[in-house]
Amino acid sequence: MKTKINQLLQEVDAFVINSKERLEQFRLHFLSKKGVIPALFNDFKLVAPDERKTMGMLLNELKNHAQEKLKAAQETLDTPDGKHTKGIDITLPAGRFKGGRHPISIVRREINSIFERLGYVISEGPEIEDDFHNFSALNFPPEHPARDMQDTFFIQKDPDVALRTHTSSVQVRVMEQGKLPVRIIAPGRVFRNEAISARAHCIFHQIEGLYVDKDVSFADLKQTLFYFAQEFFGPETKIRFRPSYFPFTETSAEMDVSCNICGGEGCNICKYSGWVEILGCGMVDPNVLEACGIDSNTYTGFAFGMGIERIALVKYQINDLRLFFENDLRFLEQFESL
Repeated sequence: MKTKINQLLQEVDAFVINSKERLEQFRLHFLSKKGVIPALFNDFKLVAPDERKTMGMLLNELKNHAQEKLKAAQETLDTPDGKHTKGIDITLPAGRFKGGRHPISIVRREINSIFERLGYVISEGPEIEDDFHNFSALNFPPEHPARDMQDTFFIQKDPDVALRTHTSSVQVRVMEQGKLPVRIIAPGRVFRNEAISARAHCIFHQIEGLYVDKDVSFADLKQTLFYFAQEFFGPETKIRFRPSYFPFTETSAEMDVSCNICGGEGCNICKYSGWVEILGCGMVDPNVLEACGIDSNTYTGFAFGMGIERIALVKYQINDLRLFFENDLRFLEQFESL
């Protein structure tokens, strides 16, 4: 066996590894399960007891020698220009690692910019809210379905503390300060206990707007949102309002924009209707103003709210909302230049 070990040592040293193919041939011949070195280990049981210690040391030296040659050859082949280096060569050119904004951040920033040009101020608030700011002050009666566990994430089963379900809570906090007039937008992350699908998620982002002053009318609301739609989706964009219901506004409406993908002809994005719903809006209910300490006989206001993910779906023609949360580089790299 000693003669066989010395012979294999010479073969290992003589084997030339100058390509990936030769590297794999070396591994298969000497070190794979069916290689010649493992075969010698199988024959070790035939060695006389008084020679086993010596033969065992020689076998291990042979195996280690072959493994070291394999590793060194692999590092050499993996190094540019075939130059062997130890550790990381900081002089080598870096790979292509170009950062970029997330599409949600891009859309949020663009929406903020449009409303800032109209004089709106950005306001933010806590993501963990109490019942008053998240529900009661917004005219949600105690029996309202939104208070049920299937819609709201309560903190430690405390019915008075929950993850906010909308950024309307920020509007309440601003109105409570009593500094009138109020003209704000409230962007932020919100949470609802919903099943995750291509069209819904338990975490999403909203931007809500509020304008409270003397003699504010629904016409002011319509003109504000018409300006936003044409600035964001293009000057050819049309809007329409449909009656709706929200506890904190009266009159309430939902607003659609003409589909900018098919030009109103009908496609799978607009469900072949030519229109895409993007937000809810309405005149602030007097009960909400009074709950925040504002005289509803003197002041009126309007509010609106939109989901940033839905706006981004329309803008970028994306058909699955879950893509925004998966951190898939194949998806995110498409927004590097924005």
